[in-house]
Amino acid sequence: MSATRVLVLNSGSSSVKYQLLDMRDSSRLAAGLVERIGEETSRLRHTPLASGGETRESLGPVADHEAALKAVAEELSRDGLGLDSPELAAIGHRVVHGGRTFTEPTVIDDTVLAEIERLIPLAPLHNPANLTGIRTARALRPDLPQVAVFDTAFHTTMPESAARYAIDVATADEHRIRRYGFHGTSHAYVSRATARLLGKAPEDVNVIVLHLGNGASASAVRGGTCVDTSMGLTPLEGLVMGTRSGDIDPAVIFHLARVGGMSIDEIDTLLNKKSGLIGLCGDNDMREIRRRIDAGDEEAKLAFDIYIHRLKKYIGAYYAVLGRVDAIAFTAGVGENASEVREAAVAGLETLGLAVDGALNAVRGDEPRLVSPADARVKVAVVPTDEELEIATQAYALVKK
Repeated sequence: MSATRVLVLNSGSSSVKYQLLDMRDSSRLAAGLVERIGEETSRLRHTPLASGGETRESLGPVADHEAALKAVAEELSRDGLGLDSPELAAIGHRVVHGGRTFTEPTVIDDTVLAEIERLIPLAPLHNPANLTGIRTARALRPDLPQVAVFDTAFHTTMPESAARYAIDVATADEHRIRRYGFHGTSHAYVSRATARLLGKAPEDVNVIVLHLGNGASASAVRGGTCVDTSMGLTPLEGLVMGTRSGDIDPAVIFHLARVGGMSIDEIDTLLNKKSGLIGLCGDNDMREIRRRIDAGDEEAKLAFDIYIHRLKKYIGAYYAVLGRVDAIAFTAGVGENASEVREAAVAGLETLGLAVDGALNAVRGDEPRLVSPADARVKVAVVPTDEELEIATQAYALVKK
């Protein structure tokens, strides 16, 4: 039997999320999470999906990422799915930042590792953790292809008119300042899934994808190719998010430094961790914000209105960029589950062909579905994202060439 399994690893600074998939039918064989790595209270949760077994949980110190991956390997072995299996074709790694260098999934060698490391200044919180996971996995299975799938890759097709900031070109080039975009695996997956939902090929469909989770981003996808996205040099730009401000006048930073006496690190923390919904109303959970609104909380209502106002602006902007829009797809935690957000985001945009059907929009489900009226000119879709499947699909396609 040829190898058909792919292990997907998403290594964070203190966690490792993983899924093992069989690419013959894209089925999930196992999934889990190791969190609080390096602490006494580390925890591993493992679910053997292939056998339908119950989730196993273990508590206790996990010293580092090497120990975490060894623990994952042991759990997989208990289910007959060990890393030493000849059925394992590749390990796919999520890597946040690929700069302009990596435009597609890439088999990892020492040169690739060095380039990912060179890109650390562009993603100082993420790329180091991604590298740790890669190095650990390579040490455990040096004979196995390891594939990097980059969050930024899908957005490298943006034209220079969308990717360039209007600052001095020499300065921008020297410091690699441009709009890279993020959540690329999600935008790629959802744009193609939306085309399938419409019964069309991706190259025949123009889609606005709204990835709305604690982090949030929008993209304009023309014929399967990204032509614009809301996040920029970092994931701070764009939509109002759970804890991030999104778009803001850059002079606010100068003002806070000169007048407010804040340091660069303090401003960084403010805009990334104390802004967005949590900065506006003290909550970054849309369910709690909606509960507060229903109870008459004006602060929560204003936060929601600001969130929706920004979202509408991007829908309108990307409608203009694309010229023709076939569908708008909502995805990720908020996009998939908050019917009020979907309804509010398109309210008043009927002249653009946008509307939701109240009954369809209220239905919850795990499958892609349309929530717009049957005769709507622009379809409104809810498409659950699947970044792990996207990473596995790209990795498998590469190693099977």
